Amino acid sequence: MKKNTNRAAVIFVVLLGLVSLFSDMTYEGARSINGQFLELLGTNGFVVGIVAGIGELFGYGLRLLSGYLTDKTKRYWLITISGYTLNLISVPILAWAGYWQLAVTFMIMERVGKALRSPAKDALLSFGAKQIGAGWGFGLQEALDQIGATLGPILVAAVLYFKNQNYHLAYFLLFIPAIIAIAILFYAKYLYPNPENLEVKTKSLEIKGYNKYFWWYLSAVIFVAAGYADFPIIAYHIKLKHLVNDSTIPLIYSFAMISDAFAALILGKLYDKIGLKSLLIAILLSTFFSPLIFLGNLNLIIIGMALWGIGMGAQESILRAFVAQIIPQNKRGTSYGTFNAVYGLFWFLGSSFIGLLYDKSLIALVLFSTITQIIGAVIIFMLSQSHFSKQIHN
Repeated sequence: MKKNTNRAAVIFVVLLGLVSLFSDMTYEGARSINGQFLELLGTNGFVVGIVAGIGELFGYGLRLLSGYLTDKTKRYWLITISGYTLNLISVPILAWAGYWQLAVTFMIMERVGKALRSPAKDALLSFGAKQIGAGWGFGLQEALDQIGATLGPILVAAVLYFKNQNYHLAYFLLFIPAIIAIAILFYAKYLYPNPENLEVKTKSLEIKGYNKYFWWYLSAVIFVAAGYADFPIIAYHIKLKHLVNDSTIPLIYSFAMISDAFAALILGKLYDKIGLKSLLIAILLSTFFSPLIFLGNLNLIIIGMALWGIGMGAQESILRAFVAQIIPQNKRGTSYGTFNAVYGLFWFLGSSFIGLLYDKSLIALVLFSTITQIIGAVIIFMLSQSHFSKQIHN
């Protein structure tokens, strides 16, 4: 029976991973050119930072309400499908954006759709992931996710290269992976109408010390999120400095997504063995992305993007895996909503501040990013040494 349950859980996680693959082809393909597209439409660094921050604010802040609705209604599939539809259809509509104000509206709509579906989707994923190992389950899904995040930017880069920098055509072609993602999502719902049954109910440590350690964990996430530069400001920097042509910038993003995918798989497995220490390793490595990217030449930027990808891989896999392990099933939607709301709020504040610093001083930007990452790492180290953390991974 357990073997059959494990097999079903693996198939379920892979299907959700394939949804992420094609959905990431859509919106990560767009994100790889959003920064330079906004520059083309006549914006400055501060506006790009604000747009990225507001997008993340909506994309994470609204998850607080979405998570609550998920736990209240238990309509995991309805909320997930509705969110994905808005999330994905908003991207190719950018093909008709002729003004930066209109483009910003569509970009924010895409983030709102992601906000709606993310807590429900994370809860769905946790039902299967806990059965096969939380770190590995979330890591596998993130790896598939990042394959899409690699292919999407390559697709739009090819369009820009062969079609004379035609941004509108690049956005329009992203309709294709969007429709495929939605179709797989409906197929997963057909096969697993009640995926919460995949998770074997066991007694756990979820109640003991939950408040204390969960909120300490969130405090670490606050610093990590605040100091992490979003890719649009990085793309803006590369274009403004004329380091490469426009069609190459999405390829740089694809390279970071490859780094993200491998990091998610490796760190996910490592998490199931050594716990939060794996997250500590990732944060310490990614701390160096900022000076390499904003102060370095093209070669150092490439190295910095690899480290940036490692950090993103950890944030999209290990951060969520830990929540799944300490939160009971019936509260997981709300907890993911709370977690992501806090993450998004400080990503917004950090992105806005980083955009402001970019126009003033790159040295100050680098110092802010580096120091906040180090503070986050210190808190994670303290948590990894706690008795509660060690009990979870014994």
